[in-house]
Amino acid sequence: MPNIKLVTDSATGLTKAEINQYNITVVPLTVMIDDVIYVDGVTITSDEFPSLMRSAKALPKTSQPPIGSFVDAFDQAGEDGSQVLCIDIMESISGTVHAAHQASMLSTADVTVIDSKSGDRGSAFQILTAAKMIEAGATLDEITTELESIQQRTKAYLSVVDLHNLIAGGRISKAAGILTNLLNVKIVIEIVNGELVVQKKGRGIKPINRFFDNIYEEMSSGPKVKTIGISHVDAPEQAEIMKTALTVQFPDTEISVNAISPVLATHGGEGAFCLFYETE
Repeated sequence: MPNIKLVTDSATGLTKAEINQYNITVVPLTVMIDDVIYVDGVTITSDEFPSLMRSAKALPKTSQPPIGSFVDAFDQAGEDGSQVLCIDIMESISGTVHAAHQASMLSTADVTVIDSKSGDRGSAFQILTAAKMIEAGATLDEITTELESIQQRTKAYLSVVDLHNLIAGGRISKAAGILTNLLNVKIVIEIVNGELVVQKKGRGIKPINRFFDNIYEEMSSGPKVKTIGISHVDAPEQAEIMKTALTVQFPDTEISVNAISPVLATHGGEGAFCLFYETE
């Protein structure tokens, strides 16, 4: 049975330790801030991005990796005859998975490309499961079947406290955005089958906190929670509040806290925070 190697993009929320532990190849996206191009994870980190975004004259522009970068990564990974499994950020946020699909047709390797239908730690859950299954000797079919199951068992919520970036990026109309900003409206977006769906609007942070309190109750009463990820855009205090609340309810569950990757941070804006969790 051929070996399987993993490839992903830089918006899937993996830590450097996880990348190194499982020997995962990461093809980076780029972000342009005031005409300067940064390579995600190479010349700019998720921790460094918010301050640059804050001082930028215009909304940063993120770009998917060139097709050639994926071709090179696939060819190198499959050079020894290994199968290649590429798991990418959802298509509704970035054209990255489309570029990977095109590259797979040009590569000399046997490549399977998966749209994670999520982003950041929601994607990382799938990649890490795939890595562990590869170590255990699972087949590609077994892994892809499990990834489909994880997608159905993963919930992802993004709280946007400043709508400026969503307005500038055209995600909501300028008129509606100006009105909601004047009213101090904040929103919660859920990732549903790879699409962004607004689930809550409220004036101030209290309605948003109540929304998440209800989510915590759902988590406690539903299927057993396997793992939890919290990500944020320069909002460590809010992330810590969320982690503390979840630790009380899920003392035996792994909870990671990380800075959001630039591609999602650009949409969410400063102060945004995310909750990802996977159930058994």
